Amino acid sequence: MSVRALWIISQEKGENVSIRFSRRFSTVEHRAKSLAGSSYVAVPDESTVLQLLLTELGLSDSHKSYVALRDDCLHRQRSPALELCVDGPGKGLLWPVLTISQGSLILACLPLVDAPAEPRPPLASLLSVSQGLTLLAGLQTFLLGSGSKPDNEGLASRLATLPSVLLQICPLGTPLDLPLLGAPATSAAPMPTGNQKQPAWKTGLHRGRAVVNVALIETVRSMQYGNRSRQDLWDVYGTVTCKCEVEGVLPNVTVTLTLPPNGSPLQDILVHPCVTSLDSSILTASSVDNYDGSAFSGPYKFPFSPPLEPFRLCSYTSQVPVPPILGSYQLKEEDNQLCFSVNLKLHESVKNSFEYCEARLPFFNRDQMGIVDLKVSSGQLDVSKEKNLLVWVLGQKFPKSREVTMEGRISFSGPTPGPTDPLCTDLTAYIKLYFKVPDMTLSGCCVDQHLVQVYSSAKPRIVTSRELQSKEYFIWNSTGTAPVSSGQMML
Repeated sequence: MSVRALWIISQEKGENVSIRFSRRFSTVEHRAKSLAGSSYVAVPDESTVLQLLLTELGLSDSHKSYVALRDDCLHRQRSPALELCVDGPGKGLLWPVLTISQGSLILACLPLVDAPAEPRPPLASLLSVSQGLTLLAGLQTFLLGSGSKPDNEGLASRLATLPSVLLQICPLGTPLDLPLLGAPATSAAPMPTGNQKQPAWKTGLHRGRAVVNVALIETVRSMQYGNRSRQDLWDVYGTVTCKCEVEGVLPNVTVTLTLPPNGSPLQDILVHPCVTSLDSSILTASSVDNYDGSAFSGPYKFPFSPPLEPFRLCSYTSQVPVPPILGSYQLKEEDNQLCFSVNLKLHESVKNSFEYCEARLPFFNRDQMGIVDLKVSSGQLDVSKEKNLLVWVLGQKFPKSREVTMEGRISFSGPTPGPTDPLCTDLTAYIKLYFKVPDMTLSGCCVDQHLVQVYSSAKPRIVTSRELQSKEYFIWNSTGTAPVSSGQMML
């Protein structure tokens, strides 16, 4: 596998988006031109690539409600293998442009496809795609280290050394699958079938005490309407990610998930290919079927031979009786003012300890926000008149009553119009909640530290964690219209 071009893009909350590093390999490009013949599409300049990538990823023109290349219903995003439409001389389709992102970084590369352009080969049949993604994942680990948000100095230092690193791991655009020169040799003892070779873009074999890190994250989504004629919707999606740092040959590991006695069985379970064996009953529970109470309820054991990089061990969905935060939102227009009241109540089953919790109230299709008269029972308010946005910061805890309220009036008389949205017209408005609760899951699912088994002569340190976080958590104005879906929410 060879790479025609490589880009590293930095984006800080959608501002100052720029290409921090790029590299093209002329020898690979020459081969691409020979292979493609008349269908050859040249790699455009950096500014064009940046604009095309941001548009395809839905990160450009955020102020525009409709962009054809981004929002047309006939357009299907094919991440992580994107298709870029290049205009101008040599115009055509640039495919497959591979991308991965974490934190403020987007890494992208264009691998050489040694196959005819038409008919386009299936993505799964292209070894260059999987190898290109592996290269990007390795570079991502090199740039970000063990965390997801490196300091600017650390990132700048790693980017400065990247040219020399690429010269070693990817000479002339072809990644090497060999250990780094001078890296510690692996044991000469017979290796099990699950052993893997250290790729060149790894900084070296792990040195020090062995560590197995297992993280469980549950994401909850909700649509609450405050209206009996509309059914509230919510769902929970869980993922278990693992990272095994062991010197020498990676051991076999078994991770066990447990539920409380009254917990609902996990559904729609998907597992990583490295899982070596699994009880078939674990995979049969589906959220599409009617729940009959006979589904397997655990414990859920996942034996596997881990890959070198961090990976997602499994994912699942869960049916929970209530959302973690119940809310009501009433918005009315009186005398050219908006009068509103908000009530949020934390359910008694949810741990009252947040890493963060805030509610955002945007107001679309109106003049710029003018006079604001607000009162909250708890937390702090941040008013952004330019964006017509109220941010209610609730902090780390709800009060003892587990209930908070906000009332207020807002007038709109600014010199410039505020943001627009084709959906939120008249009294169609919403509150969007953002929160994270550490050391808790809504389903009660957890990874017991003592039930993580590592079959190795070394005694690794076992680190487990779990958290609950929100995603697309909306509370709609009960006095206005709102989008309603009669089907189940799909993650």
